Amino acid sequence: MFLAAAVQLQCTSDAEANASTAEALIRRAAGYGARLIATPENTDFLGPHDQKVRRAEPLDGPLCARYARLAGELGIHLLLGSFAERVGPAGSNPAERSDVPDRCHNTSVLFGPDGRRIAAYRKIHLFDVDVASDVSFRESATVVPGGEVVTAETEIGPIGMTICYDLRFPELYRALRDRGAKILTIPSAFTLATGKDHWEALIRARAIETQCWVIAPGQWGKHDDGGLRQSWGHSTIVDPWGHCVGTASDGTGLALAEIDLGKVETVRRAIPVASHRRL
Repeated sequence: MFLAAAVQLQCTSDAEANASTAEALIRRAAGYGARLIATPENTDFLGPHDQKVRRAEPLDGPLCARYARLAGELGIHLLLGSFAERVGPAGSNPAERSDVPDRCHNTSVLFGPDGRRIAAYRKIHLFDVDVASDVSFRESATVVPGGEVVTAETEIGPIGMTICYDLRFPELYRALRDRGAKILTIPSAFTLATGKDHWEALIRARAIETQCWVIAPGQWGKHDDGGLRQSWGHSTIVDPWGHCVGTASDGTGLALAEIDLGKVETVRRAIPVASHRRL
């Protein structure tokens, strides 16, 4: 059993302020004894979208180095929920493309307690929607989708990595469970318009379907991106039965909960959906 924390932020285009706030909350959570701490989607930057690609960094850039050092200093598993990862040159990685200089990856990175990078996941499903007359967004205008399902093996358990809009695609979570995941991470920047009706329902559904723990840190409030979006927040940790066992209030802060992986096995024995599957 161990303590986990979901960090809730209100990020803007001020990258240093974002990092400083995130670091303060990570240190607070570690002070409480948290061994797995996760930040939201767009931890590095949530401002004008035409700046995102220009600010993008590689996986071995200064932003990831900062979080790696923090994980090593505090001796924690630390999930940088997501950042804008620069698209690499042709041939550097099969998942990267050199013909899209105007786009980046939306990438989640997991660091271990020794400060080393354990895994990186590039967001597969991109948020291209017209929810209402005042809520229209095209993530694909600045982001190249990933194509790899990522499960990270760690000393605290196998972690399946996803990001925000992935939450609406249960087949991804089924694939993560099939690859051994017992903890699912869903760093997000869910909009207010969708979050107030769908956020908790979808998180609980993914936990119930996969019989996994879900850690879902979110962005909250308004961001300086031209007034285009307001995030729902309500960062949440859900157990394998679908109970919300930790939720953040409005504003920046933390959701905390004890993670008992034995509960995964208890729930899976009680309702063995994996062995009952026909399709």
